[in-house]
Amino acid sequence: MAANSQFSLLGERRFGPFFGTQFLGAFNDNVFKQALVTLIAFHGAHLLSMRTDTLINLSAGLFILPFFLFSATAGQLADKYEKSRLIRLIKLLEIVIMGCAAVGFWFHSTALLIGLLFLMGTQSTLFAPVKYGIMPQILKDQELVGGNALVETGTFLAILLGTIAGNNLVAMNDIGVALAATTVVVVAVLGYLVSRRIPPVAAVDSGLRINWNPVSETWHIVQFARAKRTVFLSILGISWFWFIGAMYVAQLPNYTRVTIGGNETVLMILITLFSVGIGTGSLLCERMGGHKVEIGLVPFGSIGLTLFGIDLFLASPTGGTGVATLMDGGQFLHSSTNWRVLVDILLIGMFGGFYIVPLYALVQQRSERAHLSRIIAANNIINALFMVVSAAIAIALLAAGLTIPQLFLVAAILNAAVAIYIYTLVPEFLMRFIVWLLIRSIYRVQKQGLEQIPEQGPAVLVCNHVSFVDALVIGGCIRRPVRFVMDHRIYKLPLLNFVFRTARTIPIAPAKEDPQLLERAFRDIGDALDNGDLVCIFPEGHITATGELQPFRPGIERIIERNPVPVIPMALRGLWGTFFSRKGGAAMRRFPTHLWSKIALVIGAPLVPSAVSASELQDVVLTLRGDWK
Repeated sequence: MAANSQFSLLGERRFGPFFGTQFLGAFNDNVFKQALVTLIAFHGAHLLSMRTDTLINLSAGLFILPFFLFSATAGQLADKYEKSRLIRLIKLLEIVIMGCAAVGFWFHSTALLIGLLFLMGTQSTLFAPVKYGIMPQILKDQELVGGNALVETGTFLAILLGTIAGNNLVAMNDIGVALAATTVVVVAVLGYLVSRRIPPVAAVDSGLRINWNPVSETWHIVQFARAKRTVFLSILGISWFWFIGAMYVAQLPNYTRVTIGGNETVLMILITLFSVGIGTGSLLCERMGGHKVEIGLVPFGSIGLTLFGIDLFLASPTGGTGVATLMDGGQFLHSSTNWRVLVDILLIGMFGGFYIVPLYALVQQRSERAHLSRIIAANNIINALFMVVSAAIAIALLAAGLTIPQLFLVAAILNAAVAIYIYTLVPEFLMRFIVWLLIRSIYRVQKQGLEQIPEQGPAVLVCNHVSFVDALVIGGCIRRPVRFVMDHRIYKLPLLNFVFRTARTIPIAPAKEDPQLLERAFRDIGDALDNGDLVCIFPEGHITATGELQPFRPGIERIIERNPVPVIPMALRGLWGTFFSRKGGAAMRRFPTHLWSKIALVIGAPLVPSAVSASELQDVVLTLRGDWK
């Protein structure tokens, strides 16, 4: 496996034991929950004199209640204490809970098992802020997407395997119940042993005073989350995913039985495809995003969720199947008309992966480290609220006479409306999507020297100017946000102006055209560098008309004189002659003939500010570019 592959993280001690711990925990949760649901279906109503559906809804409510009660406390604990030790304590709690669960399974005590769901929910509530809060501390920024993708994939795989195991074990009657009791204890112990290999992770706020009042602290941590608008809206986006996901997962059993006419094996096929889709989409995020947090994938994901949600409605049988005998898996797969449903379920999961992974990574990347676990706790509270609302809306719409496919259609339309609203509030998402789509649909970009870009702090990036999309190519390759300085005429181009304006591009003009704009541009550049931003300039001052470098103007020297920060030379290769260059006349006036062209961005070593001059910088950029224009 390549050294920079996300899968290589599994072999490293800083990540592998943590991944194994969370995987085993998610697996055990679902073995227990599914075993309990199956036990309730056969014994619960008789033992407790209650309706089966009432018992199942009560169980779901007991599991989710601790997220409202204890998330605020859990977030504080995760920020205050060393996280590996906290994880081990939580895993010890899991052993105790599962020991009690084994007793409940052995004696068929449905009441005890339902009560233990509350403790399981509490344990999950305590673990969640540690789970997402630890990743930015053990992973580099460029590993965040890959790490989150592995965690999301592992979680859904664990849910799938745990669901299958729990159902199959209890279905074996007494011996199966005994095996379920043994399994949950053994997996809990194994999870604790794996957690002992997690290296120590420093506390981010050891001086924090714990506020044990859940109401006031919940309000407090929500304010932490709201401090950065992009972070809070990302949390709302994550919660919306769980709103949609909870609706699909909750309706799949009845959709399978009533709409499709399938039995339990058909249901398991659909759940498996949904889980595989989410895992596949999650794992593809790193490759599609170029090993960086590519929030342009979020609109891509929401578009797919809407389109394939609508298609699932169109592909579903209308009015039910009308058959007395339910199809098994073989019969379902034998009919080609059902394959469209399978593809839709798979792609809904896949685009859900594209949607959710960058949002989690963005929250981790842009939140203050000292508050991150509390922000994750706020996210968990809002997630739980959205899931409860999702269930309430589904119940109301179904009671009003909607079919399950019609409910899926409503969810898809709502998803489109919410997506438009969020991207209107935070146009950065849509801007990054346009950049991501443009670059990957027209060019194949080779990147060399990305490690030369500092992970934090100010720097001036200097590059040759070959085409109208130079800034988009550079911004699409570099992991950090970049503020570009560009000719005011390019800045005003239709469509591209939205991208440049959203990216806080700094327009500039020659002194003879607009001296006031020129001076304002230099002030804005200085302010950006004072704020620790990356600033990219094109010292030629205009796009080349010959393919060769034009003389570098001395503006770079003025910038460095005011802000003596590192200067990083870069060169674009291969853009000369493409649709957006001026080869053969005006750009974008001829039919594009170089689609999916191979181009390159080459980044050189940083230069000491005192050694920078326009002419010497031009020679360095020319050397980086070489003969490939």
